[in-house]
Amino acid sequence: MEQELHNKFSSFVEANKGKRKFNQSVELAINFTGMDFSKQDNRLNLEVKLPNGKGKELKMMVFADDSKILETAQKAGAKTAKGSDLTSIATDKDKMNELLQYELIAQPSLMPLIAKSLGQFLGPRNKMPKPLIGADAATIIGNVAKSVYLRSKGKYLPTVHCMVGTEKMPVDEITANIDEVLNAVIKKVGKQHIKSVYAKLTMSEPMKLM
Repeated sequence: MEQELHNKFSSFVEANKGKRKFNQSVELAINFTGMDFSKQDNRLNLEVKLPNGKGKELKMMVFADDSKILETAQKAGAKTAKGSDLTSIATDKDKMNELLQYELIAQPSLMPLIAKSLGQFLGPRNKMPKPLIGADAATIIGNVAKSVYLRSKGKYLPTVHCMVGTEKMPVDEITANIDEVLNAVIKKVGKQHIKSVYAKLTMSEPMKLM
């Protein structure tokens, strides 16, 4: 983020933080032009790992049958469920809705069973679990906790939103997170297709960044 804009954003955060009884999120909105998101090839489905994390602890849930994965997940503070739990979850509306509160991760061997049991519920809500592939469970849980997902949703409107921090984080850390997200989006669609970018706190008016 350019220094002048960084200073304006810093003043914006200082002026708006601490006005609520909770730690407000800093949210980013990116609006596009010249992109038809009704076409499959144009739709966004980006995972961006924020260099400074999200600034708040997220609720994690791990589906696994492997005892080592379950133990690691529990030590990391994640809720766990086994493959044998899927039937009871899939037949309980409250339990299914509870899943939406979590970032979901799953042992790869359970993914087909999860898709069969919960795919119709989780899929349309972009909440299918991330498979535990290529690293140990602790690393993946940590990465997911720091990552945001930018996906074209609903009627494929030309806009995406994500959280980039909280009001309690240093402004330098928030702006580094914003830069990481913007760089990932620009790499995907090209800067010419970004119409505008806004940032806001949960309960504040937005500030235009671009």
